[in-house]
Amino acid sequence: MSASRRSGTTDELGPDEPERPGRGDDGPEPPDGAQPGVGPDGADLLAALLDGMDAALCAFDGDGVVTHWNREAERILGWSAEEAVGRQGFAGWAVREADAEDIEGRLMAAMHASGRQVHEFALLTKDGGRVLVRTQSAAVPGPDGKPAGLYCAFSEVHAQIDLERSIALSEALFGDASWGVVLVDADLRPAVVNAHAARALGTGRTAVLGRPLGELLTRGAEDLENALTHVLAEGAPPAPAELWVGVRTPDGEKRRCWRSGFLRLASPLAEEPVPLGVGWIFQDVTEAKQGEQEASVLRFRANQLHRAVRAAAECEDPAEAATVHLDFALAGFADHALVDRVMGDAEAAGPLRLMRVASTPSGGPGPSTLTGHAGLPVRYAEGHPALQCVARAGSVRAGSGSVPADEAREWARARQWPDDTVHALCAVLRSRGRTLGVVTFLRGGGRTAFDRSDANYAEDVAVRIASALDLADLTARAAGRGDG
Repeated sequence: MSASRRSGTTDELGPDEPERPGRGDDGPEPPDGAQPGVGPDGADLLAALLDGMDAALCAFDGDGVVTHWNREAERILGWSAEEAVGRQGFAGWAVREADAEDIEGRLMAAMHASGRQVHEFALLTKDGGRVLVRTQSAAVPGPDGKPAGLYCAFSEVHAQIDLERSIALSEALFGDASWGVVLVDADLRPAVVNAHAARALGTGRTAVLGRPLGELLTRGAEDLENALTHVLAEGAPPAPAELWVGVRTPDGEKRRCWRSGFLRLASPLAEEPVPLGVGWIFQDVTEAKQGEQEASVLRFRANQLHRAVRAAAECEDPAEAATVHLDFALAGFADHALVDRVMGDAEAAGPLRLMRVASTPSGGPGPSTLTGHAGLPVRYAEGHPALQCVARAGSVRAGSGSVPADEAREWARARQWPDDTVHALCAVLRSRGRTLGVVTFLRGGGRTAFDRSDANYAEDVAVRIASALDLADLTARAAGRGDG
């Protein structure tokens, strides 16, 4: 009897089949804890395998009689195993009479062909509907090696297409997609990496696998691991996240901004969702973010210059207007600022001397104050950045570099700057073709070094301060002539 002609898919044991031994039989006693006559035999195992398949399966003997019919076939077409097994072909019940000869001919041809044969055709459901299926059929050899029948596995075409689309999408994503794709396992280690992600991480695809994220990123690994842990526990976030990370490159560390999306992955084979890890998809948006930040900084600085001009216009004393420009420039730009005037003529022969005329408080926040009433020169050593700035009539940048904190403090003291200074930018003060002095902006260790855009902004501020100081000189000379 066929293994599929028992209850649902197989028959009960026939009279010619041997009975299982149990208690009271001549056979051996079953082991402790086992029930007599209950162990799985070949028919039970075959029935379980057939019914557990995700694909519909039927089989035919050499005469075209249906011998096997599993539960998935019953689900798709509605015909039970009792109704299907034993029928001659599909004609009149599973296919239309007009199509039966062509379909059965194509199926039975698989008995004499090598390998699997793939076909698509329409089958009839029990309620009279039609289902387009894709079949894979192949011969089943008998004991003598000759074809004894064939099996036919089939599924609905739309389900097969959905599966193929999923596979094609997966292969495309892990091929050469234009964004990075990483599958991270439950231990937060990369399990699969596409070519784009490997390039973004600065290593090869296989070199990434199984390594902790902290070994792949110099910065931002903690934020990334926190996001992955949240996705494993709570599910995907509602919107992409922008993560700033540090990546090792042959030229040193580079900061990158990755706009990242996360998906929690669960096994489709488990009855309850079992997390397999997280799908991480990201795109490098560093240039766009840097452009946004630069535009924001430019807008802020333009607003500060505009506000400074309006506030300085209300000052009766031009020297006070110079400090107003200094205070507005300092916001978000530097920690301290100094204004030094040239003593005498900058073009005259002899050593160049500078006198402090305005400064910001070094001990805490506060407005700039006018100083230098005693007319004493600042003790700047030869080669000081402020002296270089006046001599060149151009901006000069300086920094302590990567040195210990005590050496950085000594570097700042030697230049007559506050102890916490690590970055400096000097811009020359020029008005009416003359060099009047220098304005120095200072930053502490919590800020980045001054760059070219910072120098441009400092030069704009220096022009306004120089104009105010020049006006103060003119006003003082006019007042002196009036007194005389």
